[in-house]
Formats: sequence, structure tokens, C-alpha cells
Amino acid sequence: MHIRAVRLDELPVLQDIERAAGQCFRDIGMPEIADDEPLLLGELARYHHAGLAWIVANDADAPVAYLIADRIDGNLHVEQVSVHPDSARRGVGRLLLDHLAAHATTEGAHALTLTTFSQVPWNAPYYTRCSFQLMDDSGLTPGLRKIREREAAHGLNRWPRVCMRRAL
Repeated sequence: MHIRAVRLDELPVLQDIERAAGQCFRDIGMPEIADDEPLLLGELARYHHAGLAWIVANDADAPVAYLIADRIDGNLHVEQVSVHPDSARRGVGRLLLDHLAAHATTEGAHALTLTTFSQVPWNAPYYTRCSFQLMDDSGLTPGLRKIREREAAHGLNRWPRVCMRRAL
């Protein structure tokens, strides 16, 4: 497996990966998350054009996981990282996070940030193992506050959510 920039013709595959990865939420009583539609192709294309979209490709060069990021308050923010269930539990997500950390360092960013569910095992507990630390709400930057507001408007606050930060 290797990491590379996503190609425009692969954007529908990213949607398929996110749908497949989301199904595990159904098993823990969060069917609304499992049924949530992935980002539209136009939004995914915006990440591609910004140079902030990467995939992990298998030996046939087909995407099995992806990560998209935003520039928020001088840091890189993980907007989405999804791994197809057939490739899960192999360190693929961590590879993408480490790739983003290296990219962020070249841009002069001092941290990666993300928002996630605090009580979902493959969310906050996983990110803690990937060197992210919980952020206190009083320490949130203006950009992270806006993200949390959008998430609340989308209904994600039905379940406990947190912001996390990984210093670089």
C-alpha cells in the first residue's frame, strides 16, 4: 500500500469508502451516522484542488482509504479520514494521519486538529493512540468553534463530541 494524492476520477470511490466505513456506526446504535451521505463530489473536488486530499492505494493502485483536511487557524484540520472495512485494523488510518502531519510540518503548521465522537472506540480513543490530545472548550480557536457550530447544526451533538489536537 502507498499514499498519494487523490485523482479527480476517484472522488466517487471516496464516497463509497465513506459509506462502507460508516456502516459500523449502525452496530453501536448510531444509524443516523451510518445513513449520513458523504460529501458531494464538488466539495471533495475542492479538497483535491487545494492539495489537501490523499488516499492509501492498494497494490492495484485502487483507493482503500482517504483523508481530507482544511487549513484552520494556522493548523491543518482533519475533516474526514475513512478506511474501507476490508482494509481496517492494518494501520492505514494512522499512515494517513502521519502523512498529514509531515505535510503540515512542511507548511509550517504547528498542529493537527480534528473533531470526533468521544465515546466511539475508533474515534477519540483511537486518535489518542495516534498522539492527539483532548482540547478544553476554553482553548478552542475561532475556526474550531465554527466547525463545532456547523456540526451542532447538522445534529452531530446528539452524541458527545470533542476537539482534539496533535502537536507537531
